[in-house]
Order: sequence, then C-alpha cells, then structure tokens
Amino acid sequence: QYFGAGRKADVHDAIHTAYAFALVGGVILTVLGIAFSTPLLSIMNTPEDIFADSDIYLKIYFMSLVFMFVYNIGSGILRALGNSRTPLHFLIACSLINIVLDFVFVLGLGLGVTGVAIATFLSQLISAIAITVYLMKDENCQLDLRKIRFKRNILANQLKIGIPGGIQSTMYSLSNIIVQTAVNAYGTMVMAGWASDVKIESIFWLLENSLGIAITTFVGQNYGAGKKDRIIKGTRICLVMFIMMAVTISVLFAIFRYPLIGLFTSNEEAIEVGAQMIIYITPFYFLFAFVEVLSGTLRGMGDVFIPTIITMVCVCAVRVLWVLFVAPLFPGLICLEILYPITWGTASVAFIIYYLARKRKWA
Repeated sequence: QYFGAGRKADVHDAIHTAYAFALVGGVILTVLGIAFSTPLLSIMNTPEDIFADSDIYLKIYFMSLVFMFVYNIGSGILRALGNSRTPLHFLIACSLINIVLDFVFVLGLGLGVTGVAIATFLSQLISAIAITVYLMKDENCQLDLRKIRFKRNILANQLKIGIPGGIQSTMYSLSNIIVQTAVNAYGTMVMAGWASDVKIESIFWLLENSLGIAITTFVGQNYGAGKKDRIIKGTRICLVMFIMMAVTISVLFAIFRYPLIGLFTSNEEAIEVGAQMIIYITPFYFLFAFVEVLSGTLRGMGDVFIPTIITMVCVCAVRVLWVLFVAPLFPGLICLEILYPITWGTASVAFIIYYLARKRKWA
C-alpha cells in the first residue's frame, strides 16, 4: 500500500520494522518449538517406531525458523515492490542446495533423518543470507542492518494485518494436526499413504499460494493508489486463473494417482490410501479459489478481521467438530477425507457473500 501510494519514507520504515519482527519472532518461535516438540508429538499419537526420528527432525527444523522468517519476510518485501522473480530464483537455488545436501548427509554420511533436517537447516540459512544481501543492494529497499528496529506506528499497522492472518494460518495448522491425529490412529502404513498424498498435493498448494500472494500484492498496490476498478478486475481474472489451474491439476492427479503415490512408497496398502485420498479430495480443489483469492484481495486492502473469522469458523472449527463428533460415528478414512471439500465449500460461500457486500460499498 505504501509503495502504491508513493510513500518512500514509509516503505523504508516498513522494511526495517518487518525485518526486526522476523528476527525477534523467529527466535521466540525457535525456542518454543524446541521446548514443545516432544510433547506435541506425544499428543499427536505419533507411533513409537518413528517417534525418536520425528523428535530429532523437529528440533533441528525449529532451529531454522529464524532463517525461514527472514527469507519469507524478505521475499514478501520484494513481491510487495513488484519483484517476484528474484525470490523465485533464490528459492530454486536453495531447493537444489537442499537436495544436494540431502544426498551428502543421508547417502554419503548415513545420517538418516538427522541428515535431512541438517540439510534443511543449512539451505534455509543460505536463503536468509542471500535475500538479505540482495535487499541491502536493491535501490527500492536499501536495507541497512544498522537501522533494523521497530517503528511503533508501522509495527501497529503490520500487526493489525498480520496477527489475524497469523491466527488464520495457525488455526489451519492446528485443525490439520487434529485431523492428522485421527489418521495416526490407523497405523504407520495409513500414515505413510496419507503423507504421500500430502506430498503430491503440495504441488497444488504451492501454486495456489502463489496466486494468493500475487492478488494480495496486486490489490495492495492498487488500493494504495486508489484504483478500485483494477482491484475488481484483477480479482475476477485471478479467480478464473485459479479455477483453470485447479481443474487441470485435479484431472492430472486423478489419472496418474498410482504412479504418483508410488514415487514415495512401495507398500500396497499405503498406495491405496494415497490413491483414495486423491479421488475424494482433488476434484474439489476449485472450491478453494474463492477462499484463497477473495481472502487475498481483502487482505491487500487491509481487511483481515472478518476473513479470519470466516476461516476460523467455516474451516477450522468445522474440522475440529467433525473429527470429535462425526468421525467416531462413521469410522474410516473416507469420513476424514470428505471433511476437506466440505470445509472448502462452506468457507467459499461465506467469502463470496462477504466480498460481494464489500464490493457494493465501493459503488
């Protein structure tokens, strides 16, 4: 919004305040993550045969949170200024580094799960350093490490937008943890099939997240410039793009579900679980267009409170209540799988109603 309005001094203050928040927030969550990783795994009914490895992985993973914060804040800054290519280049490079380090630590040094975690830690560290150096040299950013500090008014505005969004993301994660806990009760092979499908679906979620970031950036700049007609047009185009992408991926996943799941496991039971998930979940990806795009549009305008309430009620609360009260009445994975389309559809209807109400106020 500051960049779209041409307020360079505020852009400068916003960048340095965001960086200060990334460092402080990353350190706090690193400490909390390491402290609570073991009890969290216990609460999630993690099977005993993978508990130790899971605990080691999580502790090392949490150590990299501060670097993740810095990279994501840095990427967000560049995208807000209209530069989405540079974060992509850094991400590609660091992903390749992560893969190479996986081979070195796992196959070369035989460190197993610990090696995977160390590779993630190092790649995140490299990405944080790389994007920080770039921001220090970029004309529009001019990041100065000596000027990283909190500006009270800027921080207040960032928290006003960021806290509801953070709560929304946290609620997503917590509701998914509750669903995962229910899945874990079915044993290791079912967990493996479920996890394999999650890996496949991550392709879709990365793409949908990129469209969400794009519309938020687009709307934020145009809202700052006072161009509401472009906001409406951009939102409409992004919805169409999202639905086309979702339908295409759904069809491809359904056709190639067995070989795709087979990339991650050779166990027949696990493969069947993953393939079944694809059939029951992926055809409804298009519903999430209205959740991601419309919430991204509203977020770009600084409207985050109502979207957060919609997400918490229609997605998170419904999932929790479903797992606690409906799933026990209808045992089986299908009952857990259809939960996702149900919550996406409920949230979509709510977002459409709220967005149309907001749009009428602009007329």
